Amino acid sequence: MVSLLNSERAKFWLYGLLGLVWTFICGYLIAVLGIIGAAAAFALPIGCAILYGIFYEPRFGFLLFIQCNFLVSFFARFLEVEVPFGTFIDISLILTMLSMLVNAKKYDWSKINHPTFYLVLIWIVYTILEYFNPEAPYKPAWLYNFRKFSLYWILITCIVLILPFKKSDIKIMIRTWLVWSFLGVLWGFKQQYIGLTVKEQLWLNAGADKTHVLFGVLRVFSFYTDASQFGAEMAATTLVCMIWFFEDKNWLYKAGYLFLALVYFWAFAISGTRSALFVLIAGGAFYLILRKDFKKMVIAAIAATPVFIVLMFTNIGNGNYQVYRIRTALRPMEDASFVLRLQNKEKLQRLLDNYPFGAGLGTSEAVGQRFSPYHWASQIAPDSWYVILWIETGRVGMMLYVMILIAIIGFATLKVWKIRDPWLEKIMIAMLAEVGGIAVMSYSNPVLGQFPTSGILYVSMIMITTCERWDTPIEKLQKKPVRI
Repeated sequence: MVSLLNSERAKFWLYGLLGLVWTFICGYLIAVLGIIGAAAAFALPIGCAILYGIFYEPRFGFLLFIQCNFLVSFFARFLEVEVPFGTFIDISLILTMLSMLVNAKKYDWSKINHPTFYLVLIWIVYTILEYFNPEAPYKPAWLYNFRKFSLYWILITCIVLILPFKKSDIKIMIRTWLVWSFLGVLWGFKQQYIGLTVKEQLWLNAGADKTHVLFGVLRVFSFYTDASQFGAEMAATTLVCMIWFFEDKNWLYKAGYLFLALVYFWAFAISGTRSALFVLIAGGAFYLILRKDFKKMVIAAIAATPVFIVLMFTNIGNGNYQVYRIRTALRPMEDASFVLRLQNKEKLQRLLDNYPFGAGLGTSEAVGQRFSPYHWASQIAPDSWYVILWIETGRVGMMLYVMILIAIIGFATLKVWKIRDPWLEKIMIAMLAEVGGIAVMSYSNPVLGQFPTSGILYVSMIMITTCERWDTPIEKLQKKPVRI
């Protein structure tokens, strides 16, 4: 009893001393740095707690990464202080990987011996070799796009393959995605029907209005990086909710999925992102192929044909700007921006004929304009994920990337067809259809390389190709499917 009391007293004095020291540190930081010092005093203990959580349980780091995918653009949109928020995504993934190495004995590292890992590794090796591309004008710029092209992909692949994830972790990821997407919808509706914040208006005034205010109508972007990213996310969530509407047997859940699908679809419409329509078209077609249901294919074709005819061959509904924007996606040659893209691709074709390995990583988009503004690769707007790859890695790199993507999707398809658990099948089919839809959309938009889409898709790819680890033996399947 005496030793217990002494132990409690020791803890009391220790915590009291630590609290006193921390109080002095906070006072000093605030006195010297002002508001920044106060923010540091507030953030430091939170950072220490997060660091402890990651190294105690690496799965915590991965779940933190899922949240960071959305928090990065959220904070960047609303906070007045300019902070490189994308670094938090790098840190969350790198710390999770370090934690796995520290706790290496707890995990089965043989799981990394998987076809998907080797496919991704081929791409990593290729992009590393791009550092030595003699056409690249500024070598340090390589690192900027290596992160986007390769680093995130290989880290996510290793983490998802090795960590012992549970079905509950899949549910957390899906709920996170749906909740953040719904919050994005609410803020998008606020922009459309109530108005913009001062910071959002300043962002438009700084030059974003050229692409986000067309004919006096706002392309809603919510708290995402831009309207294209917002539209892609909304189309993807619409697709997934519609798939679950058809897959679920419970009418209460069907009603919920239908409601969410309609809400997300309207958010997609007000984004004005025409190419996101192909997430729904390609993803929906892919879903029917995955289901191998000829009857549903015929029904879907019959239902879609009148809509397609109205959009393609009439001007009905053109008074509504959202309907007009969707219609222009099916009439690309009547759209000036699409014609300009074709002209840019013709220029690139002539330039890249002599560069089979491209101009090197970090030579196009904002990175190229920042570090090599006079190089030809930075002077043509790519407007497509595959065109970015074409410019920076050449036709060899672009074809290699597309073949790897097709191989992963094909391998995942074979895996999904073997699932016996109804709940798992429903989730994985929706994930795979989304991956297919975004892959098609990325032909005309760079969303596959932007957060949160890229982060969620990389995770989805690895989960789908390893989905058998969550499958349930047929004799143990529950009568009622697990709910999301």
